[in-house]
Amino acid sequence: MDEYSRFVDWDKMDVTVQSQDAKELSCTEFQELKQLARQGYWAKNHSLRAKVYHKLISNIPCRTVTPDANVYRDIVVKIVGKRNSSSLPLPEFVDNSLVPTYCLNAEGIGAVRKIILCIANQFPDISFCPALPSVIALLLHYSKDEAECFEQVCRILACNDPSKRLIDQTFLAFESSCMTFGDLVNKYCQAAHKLMVAVSEDVLEVYSDWQRWLFGELPMVYIARVFDVFLVEGYKVLYRVALALLKFFHKVRAGQPMESDSIQQDIRAFVRDIAKSVSPERLLEKAFAIRLFSRKEIQLLQMANEKALQQKGITVKQKSNPKLVLLNYCFSTFCIVFLRQNVHLAVHAENFKSEIVSVKEMRDIWSWIPERFALCQPLLLFTTLEHGCSLSRFYSHSEGHEPTLLLIKTTAKEVCGAYLSTDWSERRRGGNKLSFFGTGECFVFRLQPEVERYEWVIIKHPELATTGSEPENHAPPASSTLSSSSGPSDPSDRLSPFLSARHFNLPSKTASMFMAGSSECIIIGGGDGQALYLDADLNHGRTSHCNTFNNQPLCSESFQISVLEVWGFRD
Repeated sequence: MDEYSRFVDWDKMDVTVQSQDAKELSCTEFQELKQLARQGYWAKNHSLRAKVYHKLISNIPCRTVTPDANVYRDIVVKIVGKRNSSSLPLPEFVDNSLVPTYCLNAEGIGAVRKIILCIANQFPDISFCPALPSVIALLLHYSKDEAECFEQVCRILACNDPSKRLIDQTFLAFESSCMTFGDLVNKYCQAAHKLMVAVSEDVLEVYSDWQRWLFGELPMVYIARVFDVFLVEGYKVLYRVALALLKFFHKVRAGQPMESDSIQQDIRAFVRDIAKSVSPERLLEKAFAIRLFSRKEIQLLQMANEKALQQKGITVKQKSNPKLVLLNYCFSTFCIVFLRQNVHLAVHAENFKSEIVSVKEMRDIWSWIPERFALCQPLLLFTTLEHGCSLSRFYSHSEGHEPTLLLIKTTAKEVCGAYLSTDWSERRRGGNKLSFFGTGECFVFRLQPEVERYEWVIIKHPELATTGSEPENHAPPASSTLSSSSGPSDPSDRLSPFLSARHFNLPSKTASMFMAGSSECIIIGGGDGQALYLDADLNHGRTSHCNTFNNQPLCSESFQISVLEVWGFRD
């Protein structure tokens, strides 16, 4: 056995890691490391993986004063004393009931608790870090002693590179990551999201488990492969793998009855037993096949979700806030977790009244919108039945509200609409010229005769960004929807036009082309080849449908409007 075997129970480990010939890793270029990590170059040799981990972690930029192995040796006896390590109480920021053992021996299992307590002593600013026990347990497999493992974990926690996010250490960061994951599921796993909405009253309660799937339920051989890539590529890898897990869960369990009364428990069980259906290689292959947003774009989305939580006053766990719910799920037993408002709570049956959609249909729409706005309740801003069919009144009632929801019912009983991310006042920036604005979070949808949501075309089909796929000739050249060519050369830094430019002080070239309005008409479009045109009298409309996507039209090519409503979002 090698020098990194002290804490390993080899009867539990994958035998292949003991039999492979030793390899060397001499490359330092990021792209080459990235490829080797994804291919599992060091996965089949225990000693090599340990050396690679040590090298990668030692290169993490850290605070000037970061606790090292010597600090651990100095404090461990004072903190632990003569107490039995297996029964040591853990700090509140981790889940005492969820400490993975993986393939650790008895000494290793006890060492996890000792290291957690010493980290709590050295990092008093950590308030919520449910992934920590898993990270420590994993790294102990590849450490010579407890002190070395402690130092490596400290370097991960003390990373001070603002562009390199590693492990959530506060409640705000963790909760916003759950909201961000929910947004990504809504965008990239629509079939799975539809299932979650159907079987769970609160989808974020399900998505708040996403880190637990990785750092808790996933078997050792799988999380080690994920960690290989995570140390090279960062936090985005975790989102990728969690999305892949959800996709596989939906594929394997599609059409089958639930195995328990809780979809959360079913997903956890699936991840624990994932070896029955998916190999580590297949899981990573699926994860990296997802055409995910750029790293910077995800960072901006995370910032937006954090800002929404801060505006709600939700930054720490606290019992006094009425929007906090006591639950015994996720990472901490009976921890206080802020949830996306259940759609049944956000859309109150007794307070909601629309001439176009039912309460159930509005709840379906609410399950599609970004997590940070699903915290709000619908507020009727404009309806043709009360305010008349005037485009100027449409603008006057809608302006100042962001985002908004447009609902249309035709005389043929068709019902369609659009989620519009940007204030209609933005139309004035183009002067008298019809100019497009909005963000890639916009989408159009149909509720009658059947439910269908259409994503923004360039987000879902990036290859069409260069084919001039905008409706008719109203839009500027398609090239303006892409990020500026003067930006960073690293593709992960390039911004596709997803988030609002003025929200994040981004260049105007990153804005998308989804909404346009003038005194003569409104144009909403781009979603999977769908475009919606409304005349100034708000009595007539038409649609444009691109057959490229093999989907049904939004509604009739030409239609008369029976009722039109605009809804805002109220805190």
